[in-house]
Amino acid sequence: MENKIFNSIETETIEKLAEIVAKNELSEITINSGDCGISIKGKKYQPVPPVMPIQTGSPVQTAPAQTTEENVPRETEGNVVKSPIVGTFYQAPSPDKPPFVKVGDKVKKGDVIMIIESMKLMNEVQSDFDGVVTKILVSDGQPVEFEQPIMIIK
Repeated sequence: MENKIFNSIETETIEKLAEIVAKNELSEITINSGDCGISIKGKKYQPVPPVMPIQTGSPVQTAPAQTTEENVPRETEGNVVKSPIVGTFYQAPSPDKPPFVKVGDKVKKGDVIMIIESMKLMNEVQSDFDGVVTKILVSDGQPVEFEQPIMIIK
């Protein structure tokens, strides 16, 4: 049967297919023609994991990977503001502007209290509560998950 395959598929074609697999980092390519076929397997492509950007100009601080409902202090009283979307938390409209709110600031329902950047869009998040910001649970520029607690308003 192998002779039949090599008779109907030229060696040059097989070499070109192998080059395509290698060049494009494909794991496999299969070609069928009638009752003949060939399958060429290459190295499996391993995508590089994403790299977190390094902030410059200030000392590197390690932040918790995620703030979840479980690690919000139980003794914390007040309303928990959660991220409405997956994205990046920003306290200010731009790096050279003051933060929307700081711990101790009074806020009213409807006040913009943060920005969550998602897919290159800056989404202003408004407070659902009147009160005083008692705690901000994430760092500026930190990735956040959907429904992740961000701050406490009492």
